[in-house]
Amino acid sequence: MRAILLDDARAPLRAADVPTPEPDEGHVRVRVTACGVCRTDLHIADGDLEPHRRPLVLGHQVIGVIEAVGQSVTDRSVGERVGVPWLGWTCGRCRYCTSGRENLCPNARFTGYDLDGGYAEALVADARFCLPLASALSDQQAAPLLCGGLIGWRCLSMTGDAERLGIFGFGSAAHILTQVARFQGRRVFAFTRPGDADAQRFARSVGAEWAGGTDEHPPEELDAAIVFASAGELVPLALAAVAPGGTVVCGEIAMSDIPSFPYALLWGERTIRSVANLTRRDGEEFLRIAAEVPVKTTVETIPLASASEALDRLRAGRVEGSLVLVP
Repeated sequence: MRAILLDDARAPLRAADVPTPEPDEGHVRVRVTACGVCRTDLHIADGDLEPHRRPLVLGHQVIGVIEAVGQSVTDRSVGERVGVPWLGWTCGRCRYCTSGRENLCPNARFTGYDLDGGYAEALVADARFCLPLASALSDQQAAPLLCGGLIGWRCLSMTGDAERLGIFGFGSAAHILTQVARFQGRRVFAFTRPGDADAQRFARSVGAEWAGGTDEHPPEELDAAIVFASAGELVPLALAAVAPGGTVVCGEIAMSDIPSFPYALLWGERTIRSVANLTRRDGEEFLRIAAEVPVKTTVETIPLASASEALDRLRAGRVEGSLVLVP
């Protein structure tokens, strides 16, 4: 099969013909029909997160059809359409797994990081971590839900019943989450790069009632804010925008250092939280509500062979919505 390989951090991606993988016990082989391009892929390719195997196939927003099953697989079948997310395996025995917090499992393995991902024509995945998909969304439309949507949903859950929600960094996750937040009756205030009129227009088009640069103040205090950018300097700005008792949730897997800030920004029972990975329950809950909304993703499809170009565009911020690779 054809796959796009990362040989090492900061090395160019390369296309190669590799053996089609065979599923062992408990696993399935998924024929990839679409794979979203995520900022985490960029963090791995750029060395912000050191690759855990070499060569590595990136990609963890995978949509495809099961074409082979290994022994002992009983709840997935050939021909079933599934999504393969970031969380690819957990031990099931540690204190985190047994208390509903499998996203914190110290032995967890992640798709496109520890396990080969979806920048390929096929991949092998643990059947337990393959999420069944409703038929409402096309493969390309569904792909961004598998990370931007799932992580965004976990971030949103950490804001409680916040009505006035700020979103810092308006990309794939933000344009999905805004639709869900509006469906729940929340008000969304979007923060983009200063002067980025296109991103601000895009934010308003999907439901934000206000959009401005990170150098601007929202028209009123926020109840909570979510940071979907890897810039640590946005955290103090988000703290300054939330009212007493408000929460700032950091939704990135890697972020530059948060600069020092006056204690007064934190005082008033404000809190800072981070989101780490996701659980299968997050996936089930989110995909259910995404179909109910229904979420409309803005996507641009790109041939699998152009994966390097997709990462370059993401790195430069030249993306509206989500990029999706199609074999």
